Parts: sequence; structure tokens; C-alpha cells
Amino acid sequence: MALSASDLPAIYSLLANSLSGDERVRKPAEAALSQSESRPGFCSCLMEVITAKDLVSQVDVRLSASVYFKNSISRYWRNRRDSSGISSEEKVHLRQKLLSHLSEKDDKIALMLAVLISKIARLDYPKEWPELLSALVHKLQSADVLTSHRIFLTLFRTLKELSTKRLTADQRTFAEISSHLFDYSWRLWQSDVQTILHGFSALSQSYNQNALDQHRDELYLTSERWLLCLKIIRQLIISGFQSDAQSIQEVQPVKEVSPVFLSAIQSLLPYYFSFQNVHPKYWDVVRRACTKLMKVLVTIQGRHPYSFGDKSILPPVMDFCLNKITNPEPDLLSFEQFLIQCMVMVKCVLECKEYKPSLTGRVMDENGITLEQIKKNISNVVGGVLTSLLPSDRIVLLCNVLIRRYFVLTATDLEELYHNPESFHHEQDMVQWTEKLRPCAEALYIVLFENYSQLLGPVVVSILQEAMTSCPASATEITPGLLLKDASYGAAAYVYYELSNYLRFKDWFNGALSHELSNDHPNMCIIHRKVALILGQWVSEIKDEIKRPVYCGLISLLQDKDLSVRLAACRSLCLHIEDANFVEGQFSDLLPICWDSCFKLVDEVQEFDSKVQVLNLISVLIGHVGEVIPFTNKLVQFFQKVWEESSSESLLQIQLLIALRNLVVALDYQSPSSYNVVLPILQKGVDVNNPDEINLLEDSMLLWEATLAHAPAMVPQLLAYFPSLLEIIERNFDHLQVAVSIMESYIILGGSEFLSMHTPTVAKLLDLIVGNVNDRGLLSTLPVIDLLIQCFPVEVPPFINSTLQKLIVICLSGGDDLDPSKTAVKASSAAILARLLVMNTNYLAQLTTESSLASLLQQAGISTDENVLLCLVDIWLDKVDNVSLNQKKTFGLALSMILTLRMPQVIDKLDQILSVCTSVILGGNDDLTEEESSGDNTGSSKSHGEGVLPSKEFKKRQIKFVDPINKMSLENSVRDNLQTCASLHGESFNSAISRMHPSALAQVKQALKMP
Repeated sequence: MALSASDLPAIYSLLANSLSGDERVRKPAEAALSQSESRPGFCSCLMEVITAKDLVSQVDVRLSASVYFKNSISRYWRNRRDSSGISSEEKVHLRQKLLSHLSEKDDKIALMLAVLISKIARLDYPKEWPELLSALVHKLQSADVLTSHRIFLTLFRTLKELSTKRLTADQRTFAEISSHLFDYSWRLWQSDVQTILHGFSALSQSYNQNALDQHRDELYLTSERWLLCLKIIRQLIISGFQSDAQSIQEVQPVKEVSPVFLSAIQSLLPYYFSFQNVHPKYWDVVRRACTKLMKVLVTIQGRHPYSFGDKSILPPVMDFCLNKITNPEPDLLSFEQFLIQCMVMVKCVLECKEYKPSLTGRVMDENGITLEQIKKNISNVVGGVLTSLLPSDRIVLLCNVLIRRYFVLTATDLEELYHNPESFHHEQDMVQWTEKLRPCAEALYIVLFENYSQLLGPVVVSILQEAMTSCPASATEITPGLLLKDASYGAAAYVYYELSNYLRFKDWFNGALSHELSNDHPNMCIIHRKVALILGQWVSEIKDEIKRPVYCGLISLLQDKDLSVRLAACRSLCLHIEDANFVEGQFSDLLPICWDSCFKLVDEVQEFDSKVQVLNLISVLIGHVGEVIPFTNKLVQFFQKVWEESSSESLLQIQLLIALRNLVVALDYQSPSSYNVVLPILQKGVDVNNPDEINLLEDSMLLWEATLAHAPAMVPQLLAYFPSLLEIIERNFDHLQVAVSIMESYIILGGSEFLSMHTPTVAKLLDLIVGNVNDRGLLSTLPVIDLLIQCFPVEVPPFINSTLQKLIVICLSGGDDLDPSKTAVKASSAAILARLLVMNTNYLAQLTTESSLASLLQQAGISTDENVLLCLVDIWLDKVDNVSLNQKKTFGLALSMILTLRMPQVIDKLDQILSVCTSVILGGNDDLTEEESSGDNTGSSKSHGEGVLPSKEFKKRQIKFVDPINKMSLENSVRDNLQTCASLHGESFNSAISRMHPSALAQVKQALKMP
């Protein structure tokens, strides 16, 4: 039933009650509103609440109504099959109502109204609401400052929403919007900037505060409108024009706006200094405006690099940014966000691929110069501009300034380092480089060095040597010299790959770094942190003769009193242990200290990122060092403690699961010593009803796989977990590869005990997989079916009858001629059925005659005029070249058994059967070697010697070794069954033999050693 004006009081009361702190009042109101959402007229009632004049003071209720309105747009604005949606008449009413209420005084409500219009515009513009933009522009003509601000807010939100639509037609529509709106927006922006600058000038010169009060609100609103207009212009230029890097078409608005934006920055910057203490409200406007203008220039350069590379734009912008970085006014140093944007601009220009010389040759066609040649020509021009902008002395100056000014720790940094070293570590090393000044300077320095490494290599080494000379390793006072050394160490660490040509690490380590490591004064934490960084970054340059002292140095840093130093050492140790040239022999005696230091560090750190970092080191240690077993008890106790403490932090638990998996792999046949912690965690991790299942399942399954692969024997707890595998696969096939490996492990490790408990579950799993996964999934699953039949040829087939029938359907289906993966699936399926014939002949004979199979074949559109078994014979004959040696022998044994059938069709296939069997016999039987060499190596990653306690891999090889197929003689089988065939078919057999080509017959006699 539709809602009407009479329902307004009720809707208002529900909205008010939904904000109540009393749950008994709030819950029923929320439920009632939820039920009303789909009723016609609900949005109209909400609109009345939002715009009612007598509710102006009820901001919370109005905001709540706007949120419900926004949700209703998402759910009901489009007509859906499961709901009637909002009627066309009501939509028209709501659109008109929204456009008539553009003078909202409350900022929050005004923003929500703009969002509502933008959400509707995404769905209705231009087809259902073509007049939207023209109506907004028309209202601007006669609007006061407040209304014009609200209209620009609405325009910005709408354009932002429309710009995210990616269909070609939508992008074409946005391009049309840009062509119509740009000129008007740009003229208004230019007019406003003059008004603002005039107002700021008057503000800075006026000593009579009261005289300006009446104009202040209007000036502030004009400033806010101007900033919105800037965002609109940015949106129109970025989304309304194809990138000129693709189109090679000049984007005229870029050339029009960019110089003016730069001029506006230059005009506004002085007010940043003069307004800071006197007019904080307008100081904030200036701060946001300068930062935003520079951000817009950065964005334009990234989108339209060729247009931005014009001589009227790139040189003055780059020159301005470089001057502000290298020679800023004293007060500008406190304006970090602006300096960051200047650095971002320089960095983007330096690494812009469109400005770099093309390495391709000149390609011409009959129509003239190609697009690539045009790009090359523009790149050469811009490259010349950059060369003139960045002569050698300016590059060296920029490098010096970055290191000596921006890399140096400030008093605030030092205070943070001493009071909260853990937070300092993460803020410096993990923060986004565009958020803080020092990381941004470091990012710019790295790009600068990459571009001019030959010029800057000696410069950086010179700064480093100067710093080490002015502040020797024994110095402990925090002086400018020590801070410069910290900065220069950072500079040397960041560009190790290039600087190694100018600096010999061995001399540096022996001459300075090793001495600084032995200085344990508290102030040395500043230098120690950078030494830890250097030892990690320069890992590729650390040769054998100094590996041992470097390892010892990192372990000593891991025991430092300062948490930031220990965390830096933690990360560098990971890099060394994972390095391909890691020398375990020189590290093994340090392991006890390393483990204990890690355990202590986890206890002491408070932040999540810190715990993950230390856990990562523990995991890497377990995975790369051989001597884990002596520390098993400590590790198990540690993991148990950390798991219990991380119950609400799934990301930390994921890191723990990875570490546990590495532990199980490292322990191999002694892995049961970790079961006290592994098995309870595993039980929780593979439970699909666990609240954290979505986060933990993948890594839990990998742990499950590793636990089984390295278990010396099956234990009851692991046996009990198997049904969870079916629950996981019933949800989806995302983890199929691991699930198949787990199932294989259960068969190999659990044997008859496993089968007696879980045969029905295995049957359900296979039936769920076969026929419902792609060829890749089937190829990973079929070896498990083959293994089951090999190990339990009598017990298993009746339980997996349905799966076997599906394999027959796969074999008899066509469509694999041009698809290698389908051919592989058909060949592997045929090999399984061949094994079944050899090992349980009666069952396959029964299976091929079942009525349910005939029905399944019919459903698949497969018509068989002859016996299904004979159809399989054709597949075995056809696919013998698509299988392994072992499977070829299986095909041969199955075909030899076909010779014993009392069916006339056998004689028709006699020549082919003998040809295949002969080729397999004469081709040799290296099947065991092949299977061993290509076996699944998910088992032990470290060899502990065969014959101690077998891992999954060793047991798998044992099973392959005792495979009855390997023990059977194909030669004897063919010889005996050929005699049976002769006695069954008599003269027709002799006739078939006589028709064979003499050479083929000679090969048969040779293979069977017949006279």
C-alpha cells in the first residue's frame, strides 16, 4: 500500500526513534523503516522530511532521512523483477523537488542532497533526466553566493559520479558535457579568483576588523565555491578528453588552465604566511587551495603529458617546483603538504615515459609519419626542455638539498623516536610516500639518482665521506653532523644497486659500520637503525669474507634496546636469510640467540604491523635453516601463546598459519612433535562454520596439506578432519588443487583404516568434482581415482560407480581433436578404466552393461551401436600415444584381455590390438623410473634419508613400486591371451592373422619371442 502525506508524522517518528540510544525504541523503528522501504511514496515522505521548513533544526532526523533515501535509490530506483520499484511519476516528483531545494543552509544536508542528485543522475542522465545539467547552469545565472555554492557542490558530485561510468557511450556523453560546461566553469573560476585575491588583499591591509565582518561570510563561501569549481574543471579535463598519450591530440584546455593555475598559486602563497596567526579561517582556505592547485597540475600532467609538455607550461611549473624545493622561503618549510606536491610533480616528470627518448627506430609508411614517430618527436622536444631546466649543477644541488635538508631528522622526529620508537619505525618505513615529507623526498631522490646515476654517484659518496669524517663512529652526541650521517646513510641505502659502482661495501663496513655497531650509547639508535637498513639493502654486495660479521651485526641489532632498531634488523635479517647466497653454516650458531630475540620482540611490541613483521622473520627462519628440530618445543610454546593472543586478528593468524606450515615442513618426519599446537589450530581453520573462515581457510588448507605430506603415520585427529574437505568443496572449487592433494595424502597415509571410515565421503567428493570442474581440475583429480583403484581394486569401484560412469561418458564424448587439455583428460580417464579392467575385470564388464550408464550416455547425446566395452577398446587404441609409459602398459594389458572375449568384433580389431601391444613391449618398460622422476614433490623439502620414517613422498613411491601393473608381464599376457583367442575364434582368427602385413607379423613374433 502506497504511503501518502498522512503518513508523514509516522515516518518522522520512526526516523527520530531510529536514532534513540535505547535499543528497545531503536530496533522496532529500524524494522518498521526497513519494511516501508519498498512501499510506493516512501522516498517522497523522506523528501518532505528533508526539506520541511519546520524541521530545519532537526538536522539528525533530516540526515537520517537522506541516508534512507540514498539507500532506496540504490535498491529501488531501477525497476527490478523482485520489486515494483519507484514509479515513473514519483521519480519525476522527486527530481523536481531536489532541484527546487538548492539553497540548503546546513552543510551536511546540502552535501547529502548533492549526493542524492548524483546517484539519480548516474541512473537517469541523459535519457530520463536530460535537463539536469542545463537546469543547474540556468539556476546559476540568478543565484546568490550560497545557492551558487550548493549548485557547484551538486555539479561536482554529479560529474564525479558520471565520470566513473566506463561504457563507450557513457564516456562519449561525458565528453559532450565537458565541451558544454568547460568554458562557463573556467570563466567563473577566473572571475572568482580575482574576487578572492582582491578580498584577501583587503583583509591583509585592514586594521578595522568590524568593517569587513559583513563581507567575510560571502568571501568564504566564494572561496569554497571557487574550490568546487576547480574540482569540476579538473574532472572535465581529466575525464572529458582522451589521454593525449593515446590520441596524440593536443588538449587545448590544458594549455589554457595550467599557466593560470600556477599564477594563482604564486599569488596565494604569500597569504599562507601572513594569514596564519591573524586569519586562521582564510589561512586554511589558502592552505587547501595551494595544495589542491598543485595536485590538479600533477593530475593533468599524468593524464595529458604531451599537452602539459608545452613550453608555456612545463618549464615554468618545473622551475617553480624546483625553486620551492631547493630554495623555499623560511615559512614554506612548515607547509609540508605543498612541498610534497612540488616533489611529486618533479618526480612524475622525471619518470614520465612519454618524456624519455624512444629506443625504437623511425618507422614510415606510405601515408607519412606514424603515431610512434610523432610521439618520438614530441619526446625529443620535451627532453630538450628538461635538459635545459636541469643542468648538471642544478641536479647536484637538488640531490644535496634532498639529503642535507629533507632526509635529516627534525626535533619532532627525534622526540617521536625516543618516546614511541615502534610507531616511528612504521611511520617512516611503511607510510605512503605521498603522505609525509621525508618519504616523499626519498622517493624523488631515488628517481633522480636512477636518471642521473653517473653524475650523482660520486656526489652521494662525497656527502657520505664528509658525514663520516665530521662524525666518527665513536661520536654519540646528537649533533648536526650525526644527523647528516644518518641522512647520508639513508641515501646510500636507497640506491645500493647503482652506488656499489662507486663504493666498496667491504671497506665501508670494516672502516665505519662495524665500529658503529659496537657503540651501544642510547643515542646511537639513530645510526643503528640506518645501519640495519644498509645491511639489508646491500645484501647482494656482501661477499663471503664479511658475511659472518654482518650476520653477527644484525643479531646484535636484533637485541638492541630500541624497538625501531630491532624491527629494522628484523626486516634486514629476512632479506639475508632469503638471499640465494645465504651461508647457513656461518649463521647456525647464532640461531639460539635469534630465536630468543624474536620471541622477546613479539612480547614487547604492541602494534599489529610489528607482530606480523617478526612473525615473518620466524617463518623465513623456519623455512630456510636446517637446524629447527632442537628448537621445536620453544617454537610450539611460542606459536600456542601467540595464537591465543591473536584471536581477533585474522591477518596475524594468517601469518601464524604460514609459519606453522614452514615448521611442519622443516620437521618432516618429526612433525608430530608440533601436533599439540598444529592440530587444534587446523581443526578451527578448516571448519567452514568458523566466523573467520573467509580469511583463514586458504592458509589452513595449505597447513593441512603440509601436515599430511610430512606425517610419518595417520593419527585419529587427522582422520576425523576428513569430512571437512567435503564441506569445503561443496561450497566452491576455489581450493580444488590443494583438496585433491589432501585426499591423495589420506589415501596414501591412511590406507584401509581411512577407507573403512570415509569411503562414502570419498565417493561424494569425487562425484561432486568429476563432471563439475574444468579440464585442469579433472587432470589434477584423475590420478587420485587411479590411486584408489590401484590400492583398493575390489573395495572402491562399487562406491565410486557414479564417478566411473562419468569417466566412460568422458571417454566416449567427442570434441577433443583440437583441444590438448580435453585429449589429456580423455586419455587419463581411459587409463583408469583400463586399470579397472585389468585389476577387477568382472566389475568393469558389469559397469558397461548397467542401464544407468545407458541413460547417462543418452543424456550426453552419445549413441553407441556396439558394446560399450568395445567402444572403450577404440579409445585405448586411439589414445595410446597420449599417455605415459606406465599407462601405455596398462592399455596394452587391457587390450590383451579383450582378446579373450567371445565376440566376433575382437577379430576385426586384432591387427590394431597386436600393433599397440607390440609397440609397448618393444618400446621398453621404464615406467617406474619415469613415475619416480615425475612424482609429486610436495613432500619433504629437505632430505632426511630414506628408510628412517617415510614421508608421503616415500610411501607414494613404495605404492608405485608394488603396483600390480608393474609386476605383470605384458609379453606373457599377450602370448597367453592370443592362444585363447585362437581357440575361441578358430578359422576367423587364422584368417585375420594371415591378412596382417608380414613386417607387422614379424614384429609380433619378435615381441612375443615366438618362432
